[in-house]
Amino acid sequence: MSTRDLYTQTPETDRWAAGAGGHPVFTWEYDPERGRLLDLYQKGKDRQWDSTTRIDWDLPVDPEDPLGIPDEANVLYGTDHWNRMSATDRTQVRRHAAAWQFSQFLHGEQGALICAARIVETSPGLDAKLYSATQVVDEARHVEIYTRFLHEKIGLLYPINDSLQGLLADSLNDSRWDLPYLGMQVLIEGLALAAFGLIRDATTQPLAKQLLTYVMQDEARHVAFGRIALRDYYRQLSDAELREREEFVIEGCHLMRDRIQGLEVLENLGLRTDEARRIVEASETMRLFRTLLFARVVPCVKDIGLWGPRLRQAYLDLGVLDLGDADLDLLMAQDDAAAEALDVARVHAAQEQRVAEVHATIAAGQNGSAAPGPPTAGRWR
Repeated sequence: MSTRDLYTQTPETDRWAAGAGGHPVFTWEYDPERGRLLDLYQKGKDRQWDSTTRIDWDLPVDPEDPLGIPDEANVLYGTDHWNRMSATDRTQVRRHAAAWQFSQFLHGEQGALICAARIVETSPGLDAKLYSATQVVDEARHVEIYTRFLHEKIGLLYPINDSLQGLLADSLNDSRWDLPYLGMQVLIEGLALAAFGLIRDATTQPLAKQLLTYVMQDEARHVAFGRIALRDYYRQLSDAELREREEFVIEGCHLMRDRIQGLEVLENLGLRTDEARRIVEASETMRLFRTLLFARVVPCVKDIGLWGPRLRQAYLDLGVLDLGDADLDLLMAQDDAAAEALDVARVHAAQEQRVAEVHATIAAGQNGSAAPGPPTAGRWR
């Protein structure tokens, strides 16, 4: 089935030809400069993986509740609309909410794929080009993963959110080579990491937990790359140039805050736009969710040297200034450890299953009955 047939609202065209500033940059210095970026490049090569084998796509997903997140987390919960809904209506709310969230993940990952390719083109240093090449492969894998999950497990997609599309356009249109870094590596990837983590920790659906955990392991490297490359570069900029980047961050954060409202879902379920916005703005769950989404962005912005008074005031107004003191290295290490732990647990489960099959075969032979055939569905090979 064509993706076009799964959209809640059919896009006007099948493609968006975004404008792109800047020019491809060749470097004739082939001696890489920064050991830290080369370490990430090596890690990027070492950590490549195949989504068709590492993720257990045979795991079932409940079509009535694809993410298994408590209803209390939905902005409609407890409202008059929710109380009037039938069980079937609430099933639609859960399905559409999951479809919208993962659709934005998918569109964002395609944006990351294109931005990573732009970084390969426009970065002045060979070390950054080498690392970005591994990220291109990572982002292609993420597009593949979210596409398959939406097609096969949810069967519903939402078009790209206007605010996300706007930030992608701003990141790609600017001719300065560092803006795709800043827009994608720091803002979009940072917010995505936080959103992935919130859903990963809340979901009761094993497949959703698997794919989010493994994608986050990749994304942790991407954010680290942006921090290293931009921190070094921004030390060389004038105060005026830094203020221009801070204005970009402020505008991008406001756009992304608007992105996470999910008004499209409520409108698609029959609510008027003004009513949907009122419900979202009044939701304590949404207020907390918005704050937590900036947990990766604010400390990263501070770390790379964009921490002027106007930016700090913007974060104070958003209620996220205190997040600047978060330990990014610890958060990234935890993301990496979560993926490793999941691998170990799955290997252990596969070994236990195999042992059980052997014991069943021995028992069947002792009883003189035919040994049961080994199950294959859901086994990680």
